[in-house]
Amino acid sequence: MTRARWGSLGLALLVVVLLVVWMATGDLKEASREPPEPAPAATREPTRVQVSTVSAQTYEPGIWLQGQLEPWLAVTVSAQVSGTVTEIPVALGETVARGQVLARLSDDGRSAVVERWQARVRKLEADVAAARRLRSDNYTAQSELLNLESELAAARAELTAARLAVAHLSPTAPFDGIVNARAVDPGSLVQVGSPLFDLVRIDRLKATGQVPQSSVGQVSVGQAVTVQLLDGDLLHGTVTFVAAAADPETRSFPVEVAVDNPDLKRVAGGSASLRIALPEVRALFLSPAYLSLDDQGRPGVKHVAGDNRVVFTPVRLLSVATDGAWVAGLPEEIRLITRGGGFVQAGERVTPVDLADDRG
Repeated sequence: MTRARWGSLGLALLVVVLLVVWMATGDLKEASREPPEPAPAATREPTRVQVSTVSAQTYEPGIWLQGQLEPWLAVTVSAQVSGTVTEIPVALGETVARGQVLARLSDDGRSAVVERWQARVRKLEADVAAARRLRSDNYTAQSELLNLESELAAARAELTAARLAVAHLSPTAPFDGIVNARAVDPGSLVQVGSPLFDLVRIDRLKATGQVPQSSVGQVSVGQAVTVQLLDGDLLHGTVTFVAAAADPETRSFPVEVAVDNPDLKRVAGGSASLRIALPEVRALFLSPAYLSLDDQGRPGVKHVAGDNRVVFTPVRLLSVATDGAWVAGLPEEIRLITRGGGFVQAGERVTPVDLADDRG
């Protein structure tokens, strides 16, 4: 046997001897059936969040409606007798007073009719007076006196009608207003019922709108209303009517608003936005970016309580715009989480950093 072969056998014997010795010493470890104890976790520091102190303010909420503006009064003055227009003493767009003459129609013998019935009434009055004297002396019958009195009453009625026809020859304005339209010219022949003028009153306007059924319980007569015109100008008024039943097509309730228009703005017939003021409440104004939803889908905000734990409080949205939102349902003063709110949960302890200190 060669020296190399003896060397290989010696090395193999040495390995076997060492293995037997290692096993004999009991250094062989059995697999444990129990899971190993977890290593102790490192203590996590509370999350830092940026907070800002926000205080409640007095806020007047409102209901916004899309409305329509109309003249407070609008009427078409029509002819009440037939005739020819002889004069029109007012111009289009002119402001007229109540009782002012708007036009004059031809007489066509109506004044003569008045005179005739005046004479007839005077004669019958004298006949009735004489018949009463004779009746007191029993020189005339009671039936004859009654006939005369009946004729006198009929003549007086005819006289009143004749005088009214003459008065209708000069139609007048039924209220203070503006001549908005004219349907006749001098020389026009009109019949009873022919339109003459359109008269409107715009120093006061009537705004109409529809209140949703979810909000109608908050609206009542006498509430203040702000009217925003298309050009941004504002007018002011009060609610004068709230319908007792909803419109069957829209399921909303019609409302009417009396609007003051002292500058006689030409806005009647146009549209406007109506804001019906509701009772004042205490509310907070904050950025819409700070609003979030809970698991039930309710809007709310996250803020830090006195023990530095995160609190989620649902809120009631009063008004939401791009520059901010008014919300109710929060304490008078809160430490609002302005940064880091998305990384913390309600009940979690945090390290609040005041926005002013953070800037400093």
